[in-house]
Amino acid sequence: MKTPLLVTGGAGFIGSAVVRHLVEQTDATVVTVDKLTYAGHRENLAPVMDHPRHHFEQVDIADAAAVRRLFETYEPGGVLHLAAESHVDRSIDGPAAFVQTNVVGTQVLLEAARTYWAEQGEPEGFRFLHVSTDEVYGELGETGAFTEETPYDPSSPYSASKAGADHLVRAWHRTYDLPVLITNCSNNYGPYQHPEKLIPVVILNAVGGEPIPVYGEGKNVRDWLYVVDHVRALLRVFEEGRVGETYNVGGHQEKENIAVVHQICDILDDRRPGAVDEGHRSLITFVEDRPGHDWRYAIDPSKIENELGWAPQVGFEEGLRRTVRWYLEHRDWVQAVQR
Repeated sequence: MKTPLLVTGGAGFIGSAVVRHLVEQTDATVVTVDKLTYAGHRENLAPVMDHPRHHFEQVDIADAAAVRRLFETYEPGGVLHLAAESHVDRSIDGPAAFVQTNVVGTQVLLEAARTYWAEQGEPEGFRFLHVSTDEVYGELGETGAFTEETPYDPSSPYSASKAGADHLVRAWHRTYDLPVLITNCSNNYGPYQHPEKLIPVVILNAVGGEPIPVYGEGKNVRDWLYVVDHVRALLRVFEEGRVGETYNVGGHQEKENIAVVHQICDILDDRRPGAVDEGHRSLITFVEDRPGHDWRYAIDPSKIENELGWAPQVGFEEGLRRTVRWYLEHRDWVQAVQR
């Protein structure tokens, strides 16, 4: 493993899973870079925060001077770029922050990486992995799946800002030869996900006996990927992927939102029998759909499976049970990140 490694957004949901894996299961030295906005929390890094191979830097990736200092101080062997504003609803209410972090921040990081890489003599092993989303592709009809060749068609300020970041990363490769890789993943779930996302919202509202909000009729379809499987994919791409290539990462687990909600409720009924008189499904409340809500996403991960030998290992039912159990056992974490 090329070290040290800069992991931006390393106190967020997916980023912290990457950091914990690298510190606990490899010999890498990791520099976590995070602005600590609403979705980034030191609590996500608690298992590794004080590890001798872990360093934490509270830095805004749009701060060019601070980012340059990171490269000068740590002389990283690579960058895993996960820092992003990532909540669609928040992007509708306040798009400027998404453009600032996802577009401007990515440009600042790319330029700092390019300058450092050139000053180091363009070392062969350096890599810049940009972690993106399937939402850049827009929405699908009843059939088909996104491939690496699917044209971009973003629907929300969030997905548009991520699409812009993807294009910048490709431009820095084609213009400056910076050794980049891009991944576009489907919906992640698992421990440490911010409580405002769908699966944590359902779990926590249900446990609290509060209404479980479901947009529209709950028929929107998402392809779900357990976060640990995603971490495995990212590190496989970072270490073995072909420079300049994009790899789509999906879990082969398409589900209607309402089916996911029902499954969580049923798991909670098994774990907490009688906690809600009529069962947890009785808490489901349908609410007005959000603007620009894409109907269906699905990823074709054939490229990463065939080229790099990666495949998801955790099925949705098992992953969901693990996730429900984790939230029930970590109420102190929930309280800490909701402060």
